[in-house]
Amino acid sequence: FPYPVFGRFAYTLSAPCGHYLECFVIMKCFGVMSARLRQCVREQPDTGYRKNRRAYILPAPDFGDRRVVVRGGGFLWIFWGCVWGGSLLYFCVYKKQRKYNGWEQRMVGMDRMQLRALAKINLGLDVLRKREDGYHEVRMIMQTVHIFDQLQLEKRQEEGIRVRTNLYYLPENENNLVFKAAKLLWDEFGLPGGISIQLKKYIPVAAGMAGGSSDAAAVLLGMNRMYDLGLSIEELMVRGVRIGADVPYCIMRGTALAEGIGEILSPLPPMPPCTILVAKPGIGVSTRFVFENLKADELERHPDIDGMAEALEKQDLKGLAGFMEAGNVLETVTIPAYPVIRRIKETMLRAGALGALMSGSGPTVFGIFDSRQAAKRAYGILKRGHLAKQIFLTTPYNNRQGGV
Repeated sequence: FPYPVFGRFAYTLSAPCGHYLECFVIMKCFGVMSARLRQCVREQPDTGYRKNRRAYILPAPDFGDRRVVVRGGGFLWIFWGCVWGGSLLYFCVYKKQRKYNGWEQRMVGMDRMQLRALAKINLGLDVLRKREDGYHEVRMIMQTVHIFDQLQLEKRQEEGIRVRTNLYYLPENENNLVFKAAKLLWDEFGLPGGISIQLKKYIPVAAGMAGGSSDAAAVLLGMNRMYDLGLSIEELMVRGVRIGADVPYCIMRGTALAEGIGEILSPLPPMPPCTILVAKPGIGVSTRFVFENLKADELERHPDIDGMAEALEKQDLKGLAGFMEAGNVLETVTIPAYPVIRRIKETMLRAGALGALMSGSGPTVFGIFDSRQAAKRAYGILKRGHLAKQIFLTTPYNNRQGGV
């Protein structure tokens, strides 16, 4: 009897029933038994299996010439329902507990929680001017994608904030945005005890995909739930901007128009279904370097952000991709410094991408494909050509409501 098919719960349920009920279930699987609810035991001199019109005679222990006969299937229907019901519970509940470690504690006590911090790309990025406070005023369209880091938050009795990561070169102190986010809420609300944060980093680092900001957003949302602080999404976004300009968007997620320094957000219609190829070459780009060398007043071309928003309204993927040719003004700084970015863009376009663009300050490049097969071919070309160190095939994340 194939116990693994039904899972551990089904095994526990069926094991005590012995060989006979296993045979019943096997016969039911093949449509042999079709009668309804009743069970009876009667004497039969026959041995082995004998098929009557409505009865099945199965081998029994040594009772002489007595054999167990099940007529109909009342008990069998009940047993079969228990097996499948138990299997459903196993996969829906037990598996979920394994996937989201700490789910039970989150439901009772909220002592541990696992969260996913999703990456973003910029469908369009325009810099309007440099402000007197040194920040740049921007206008851009942000899109969340299904590339994510994993964070586990757990309460501790010991005082303080402890951060651990899977990458040796990431800071585990106040220089990490995750630490800053936890400390912000810790100081404001005077929370008791301590907290441990385990960060598994998969979003490319220093790549223009807001990985650090998304991690910080996840910590804010997670601590708000764990400690029952009662902060709304809007209140968390106000606090997030103190950590970084992209943090409010990473709390909101989805498709949005970002203005100001990135903290003024307006939801947009979701991005049409498509496949997105993301490639990050083996270089790191400093955001400060890019903005310090950007001459915003001398830019000759600006992306049509309004046109992109209109294409989203119409759910016109090709129209949206058509605006990506000059969709990121930061390319005027990053591409001359790192020509590999241009080569990746050209490779994606030749492989069938509707549009390709550098995300944020770079060096990550993404391409939009209306065919997953074409995206896979482009993936293979980039991999064989060693143009990128990290390559992802992903899709847009379009949320129904904010939150991680």
